[in-house]
Amino acid sequence: MTLKLHIIICSTRPGRVGPYVATWFHELAIQQGQFEAILIDLAAFNLPVYDEPEHPVLQRYQHEHTKNWAASVDAADAYVFVTPEYNFGPPPSLLNALNYVYKEWNYKPAGIVSYGGVSGGLRSALLEKLTLTTFKMMPMYEAVAVQNVSSLVNENKRFMPNDHHISSAASLLNELQKWARALKTMRT
Repeated sequence: MTLKLHIIICSTRPGRVGPYVATWFHELAIQQGQFEAILIDLAAFNLPVYDEPEHPVLQRYQHEHTKNWAASVDAADAYVFVTPEYNFGPPPSLLNALNYVYKEWNYKPAGIVSYGGVSGGLRSALLEKLTLTTFKMMPMYEAVAVQNVSSLVNENKRFMPNDHHISSAASLLNELQKWARALKTMRT
């Protein structure tokens, strides 16, 4: 059975570069062939600030947007969060989306492809890893950090990775696959 990897574009704001970075990573994941790689755009779910009346651990979702998001999260065996850094932290859209569901995240590995200015989104990635553990997820040590991302997007809106981005992504995918196989046994 093929493992499903959801590559989640975490920024929802207009003018974002996340889709360019995520498309590159998605294409690389397909080429590597270890997962059925699916590109997920958080903006497409149009999640308002958390609005469910009951705690997500109960899984008694009232709103259609929550049910759709829960089904998407539940369908994956592993995740890669393609995330910017906003004011040294994760984008609010990601934190909101994480908080919508709980059990659907449990016992799955997660990687991070961060981007930003000179830090490459590393501060955001560190905070995200801490948050992911509260969902019983296993954040990967391997990661991709893209410094000065705007200088790596060409006029055709394509992300042009450096060699270290490609090798980091390959390492991340290899490790995710190992953890996804191992953790799947905990969910069955």
